[in-house]
Amino acid sequence: MATKTKEDVLKQAKDEDVKFIRLWFTDILGTLKSFALTVSELEDALEGGAGFDGSSITGYNDIEESDMIAMPDPSTFQVFPWSPEENRVARMFCDVQTPDGDPYVGDPRHILRRALDRAREMGYDTFNVGPELEFFYFKDSTSTEPLDYGTYFDLTTLDAATPLRRDTVLSLEQMGLRVEYSHHEVGISQHEIDLRFDEALNMADNVQTYKTIVKEVATRHGVYATFMPKPLRDQNGSGMHTHQSLFSGGKNAFFDPNEKGYLSKEAQAFIAGQLRHARELSIIFAQNVNSYKRLVPGYEAPVYIAWSRQNRSSLVRVPGFHPGQEKATRMELRCPDPSANIYLTFAALLHAGLEGIEKGYELPEPNERNLYDLSATEREKMGVQSLPSDLGEAIKEAEGSELLQKALGEHAFSRLMQLKRDEFEEYRIQVTPYELEKYLPVL
Repeated sequence: MATKTKEDVLKQAKDEDVKFIRLWFTDILGTLKSFALTVSELEDALEGGAGFDGSSITGYNDIEESDMIAMPDPSTFQVFPWSPEENRVARMFCDVQTPDGDPYVGDPRHILRRALDRAREMGYDTFNVGPELEFFYFKDSTSTEPLDYGTYFDLTTLDAATPLRRDTVLSLEQMGLRVEYSHHEVGISQHEIDLRFDEALNMADNVQTYKTIVKEVATRHGVYATFMPKPLRDQNGSGMHTHQSLFSGGKNAFFDPNEKGYLSKEAQAFIAGQLRHARELSIIFAQNVNSYKRLVPGYEAPVYIAWSRQNRSSLVRVPGFHPGQEKATRMELRCPDPSANIYLTFAALLHAGLEGIEKGYELPEPNERNLYDLSATEREKMGVQSLPSDLGEAIKEAEGSELLQKALGEHAFSRLMQLKRDEFEEYRIQVTPYELEKYLPVL
């Protein structure tokens, strides 16, 4: 991403007739928040930020200490391609600060910055990530009536969403995001548009932009796009497979020509860290009660904590190496879903991997068997654990996690845990149509 200065932003706003600037930041659950300034206030905001009430933002401060500052990041200034030719609208991501100008410890963007600082202190200047976000198109937001009945990679009249994906890709590219692939996914009315990998902070911002654009374009076409992990009972859920690699001085720290499979000792320890801490971090990459409806065997979502080179039933897959593609050596974590807070997810995964490197975790042998076909007893003999089966179990795993407290900081950790406890308690008291249908006639 090209770096823009405050002067660049002011000039571009004037040259492109920008009238309104939306300041974007994220709450602790990953929901994008926004308020708008007029261009006349832009220079002051770039210098001193813009104040807002943090007590109304989920997971932020209480009302007694609610004053917050949204400090715009000039490098993220971008004009919306769909805004009018006159009085155009732009956006900038913000770092949230206290009135004293210090970073706010509950800001997810700051939490990711702290993780990247830890990586730099250990000699890694770049954490590259490439998340693959899946989503569904429905006729509207009140039902799950599909838009098409296509399946994986279909290019037929069944794939009625092709124009939607095309317009979405064009809008993403106009916003400066590089798109690699777009295609129909396995589920009916399920789709995927993949962004080219990028440095973690840029990519986290890009994901928030991506999700906004997917929904914006869908609305313009009169339909609804959702990143809900499991909206349809009998179809695959939507995942966010996340490719990761560390670089140092322009070289991929995950590549070693002298190691088996060309996977360096650092890469092996990094993967081992994510495997060892997967259960306690699941509250981050699978943060909703609905996330665990996706994480069940039989619907392509990995739940077994193992790694492989080809086997997609494992939690981690290491794509094959091709000569001359040393920079592409990476790991792919297949359990996150697109409802996760992307900043917290990248931060937690990076901390887990760095923990593995710092403490010298040993990576077990790869498991190339289809873990779905094995019995629970067979998996137990092999030492293969599973992810938590629901949010309640994930909460219990997270409660005592030193790594998670280190990754989030005490403030964000305690706020997130309370929100998740409240969510699971609310979920537990629901009486579902399934229960009424099954038990009411016979009990």
